[in-house]
Amino acid sequence: MRPLLVLNVVGLTPRLVGEATPNLAALVRRGSLAPMAAVLPAVTLSAQATMLTGTPPGIHGAVGNGWLDRASGEVALWRQSNALVRGQKVYELARQRNPSFTCAKLFWWWNMGAAVDWSITPRPFYPADGRKIPAIYSHPADFAADTEAQLGPFPFFDFWGPRAGLPSSAWITAATLHTLETKRPTLTLAYLPHLDYDLQRHGPDSPAATRALAEVDELVGRLVAGADAAGTEIMVVSEYGIETVTRPIHINRALRRAGLLAVRQTPTGEVLDTFASRAFALSDHQVAHIYTRTEHDTKAAAEALRELDGVDLLLGRDRQAALGVAHERTGDILAVAEAGAWFTYYYWLEPGSAPDFATTVDIHRKPGFDPCEMLLDPAIPFPRLRVARRLLQKRLGFRTLLDVIPLDAALIRGSHGRLPDDPRDGPVFISSRPFGPAAGCPGQDPGDRPLAMTSVADRILSALELPGRP
Repeated sequence: MRPLLVLNVVGLTPRLVGEATPNLAALVRRGSLAPMAAVLPAVTLSAQATMLTGTPPGIHGAVGNGWLDRASGEVALWRQSNALVRGQKVYELARQRNPSFTCAKLFWWWNMGAAVDWSITPRPFYPADGRKIPAIYSHPADFAADTEAQLGPFPFFDFWGPRAGLPSSAWITAATLHTLETKRPTLTLAYLPHLDYDLQRHGPDSPAATRALAEVDELVGRLVAGADAAGTEIMVVSEYGIETVTRPIHINRALRRAGLLAVRQTPTGEVLDTFASRAFALSDHQVAHIYTRTEHDTKAAAEALRELDGVDLLLGRDRQAALGVAHERTGDILAVAEAGAWFTYYYWLEPGSAPDFATTVDIHRKPGFDPCEMLLDPAIPFPRLRVARRLLQKRLGFRTLLDVIPLDAALIRGSHGRLPDDPRDGPVFISSRPFGPAAGCPGQDPGDRPLAMTSVADRILSALELPGRP
């Protein structure tokens, strides 16, 4: 076996690799680069499951960053159990082919319960008094403790929320280098998230995006040097590209005005009632799963959304199957936004009716993705002072909300989820080895076609010098 490091640089595209990324460009010169065909939905959990299993969302079941659990009536977003992804993962196949194979999985998703030797993933503690204590989960349990003893605590608030940025990727880079040196895994999977943040906040053509690209390239350079020193080959992959957006689509408000979505009135604002709703949308960037109760409700929802500005496609079961996303977890309708548009989860019609969690970072209560969690509300005169005051109140034992997230969706400048119009603006595959069997390439040269994301698992096995799937 030949050791391999697979870096998932979220938001990286073929178009972004060049003069502005000297370390990535140097890796391409000695190896190879190909555009990858995105999967639908082009979102994190679907893309990662596709690369790990070599199958599309309609087979592995990760049909988005979340879905409705129809039995419980609960929206399940950002779940981490490896068992939720159906099919064999690449690290399971590799161990079957060589029992001495080892794997470290560092911040890739579908991490908890994964059949790997070392893993780390974000996982806060939730005490009974309502607090959230930042933490990471690891297997074995002492792996996180030993890593933090060497590197300091993981900067949890730099991984997601208004502070999300470079420190999280820098810590993961250091953890990856430490793991390569001390554990020497056969396969190391590492996730660098922060490029994605500023591309969404400010747009892919912004000065902030340019700075983030330079930052992630510097981290890649450190990782390439560390991998070279450890005699480890390198792959760089990404999940999707970010496109400029200017139009938020309030899809749930359209369903509510059509009499299809119901809410429950609570002392702290309106809450989506999945049981009473005839149709509602689980919004996930530029795609939305619309769940209905009956065939009649499905038709009514399609009628309500057909003329909604910004909606490009309304996919029923047949068209979902043709695109490889039909699954029992998929919505009865899968909506895809037009270029330049994205879906909010907002379902309230009056600002005063928003639930209390709407202005907080709360990825599990919101029935859909909220990119505004990466921003501080510009309407607050001194937002950082409010954050400091709220944190002090929490330390003193008061129950309070960290209510600093804006409800103005027009602030978001970048999104993803739909299939890109140009493969150069989609995900990328880079290898430290050139294409071609004579050079020990991880997989065949795709030629002029984008490389299939479903081929990544076999390319990893090939780079490890293990036989692929029959």
